[in-house]
Amino acid sequence: MNPRDRKYSKEHEWALVDGSGLVVVGITDYAQDQLGDVVYVELPNAGTEVEQFGKMGEIESVKAVSDIFAPVGGQVVEVNGELEGQPELVNDDPTGGGWMVKVGPENADVEMANLMSAEEYESFLESEAH
Repeated sequence: MNPRDRKYSKEHEWALVDGSGLVVVGITDYAQDQLGDVVYVELPNAGTEVEQFGKMGEIESVKAVSDIFAPVGGQVVEVNGELEGQPELVNDDPTGGGWMVKVGPENADVEMANLMSAEEYESFLESEAH
């Protein structure tokens, strides 16, 4: 369910270090499922500095508007422009084509260590359900 190649936050974002050292960020399958049909995604512009666990955008669904938090800090270097015209990609492929931003991390090793592994995230979800 949750890919093992990335880390997860308690706010239900994922972070994946790609081959170039950038951190790709998106929301988890659990998060998109809780939101329901996503109708709009507001993301920071490229060049924006984000802080680890700081608000970096909003996601709107038919049910609610929710904040999106940065799992790592650094400069946003790329935004998934596909989401502007196709916000449903977040529902269809949250851990792939529905990615949100790529961040040039300031301190990737330390900040990635602050996140949960897939196994830890799944345990966190189970504890939240009780």
